[in-house]
Amino acid sequence: MPTKKYNPTSPARRFMTVSTFEEITKKEPERSLLEPQKKFSGRNSYGRITVRHRGGGNRQKYRIIDFKRNKEGDATVIGIEYDPNRSANIALVQYADGEKRYFIAPNGVTDGDVLVTAKDGADIKPGNAMQIQNIPVGTLIHNIELMPGKGGQLVRSAGGAAQLMAKEGKYAQVRLPSGEVRLVPMNCMATIGQVGNLDHENISIGKAGRKRHMGWRPTVRGSVMNPCDHPHGGGEGKSPIGRPSPVTPWGKPALGLKTRKKKNVSDKFIVKRRNVK
Repeated sequence: MPTKKYNPTSPARRFMTVSTFEEITKKEPERSLLEPQKKFSGRNSYGRITVRHRGGGNRQKYRIIDFKRNKEGDATVIGIEYDPNRSANIALVQYADGEKRYFIAPNGVTDGDVLVTAKDGADIKPGNAMQIQNIPVGTLIHNIELMPGKGGQLVRSAGGAAQLMAKEGKYAQVRLPSGEVRLVPMNCMATIGQVGNLDHENISIGKAGRKRHMGWRPTVRGSVMNPCDHPHGGGEGKSPIGRPSPVTPWGKPALGLKTRKKKNVSDKFIVKRRNVK
């Protein structure tokens, strides 16, 4: 989906870009697939802020997405819609019996296309879903399950695509967009193709207000705070942070610290780390 620029009628407009929404063919969502969504503004069940800088934003409703693809058969695309809860667009499909569902919209899929879900295999076309054991090596895939029947957990954001690298025994090797190569059970479901809305990464927000509409509140630099509020604060005028490396407001290293657990259960499924050259 291409982007468009505005004339610089104000400082905010000078660098702002927005999507042209050319892929969108349906304006209003399917009411039967909507759920109310309450805002928690970064607070947990105790009311304490656990994620800073959240709050406000436009009111949204959640679209119920079929990540499991557990209903076999043909489904016809009747509309491509915008989803405020994710970077990818979503496709509204209808099965022969009249049931409607939302799928993550793959790149190149539009109204009238038929998407097939078949565990035992189907044509290798964007939007078709099947078990990994029936997908040829080298195919681009998305919406990949990690456990059979749990639903797609990997590669769901705009423009994402993983590649099926090899099959051996019970597991297939999948190269994720980060570069990590991971073992995935052969009987897990995956969808053929690349996720749509490829130009999402090229959008420039342009102004602070647009970020507020998304539910993000301002982030203040630690170096302009008082020393009682942040380890970087204090000093006369514009001061350095006064320590070897930046830290969080709670004094933990902020750059380069590995936060993954040393003995993680899923370590055995990672063939190659994303940050290994």
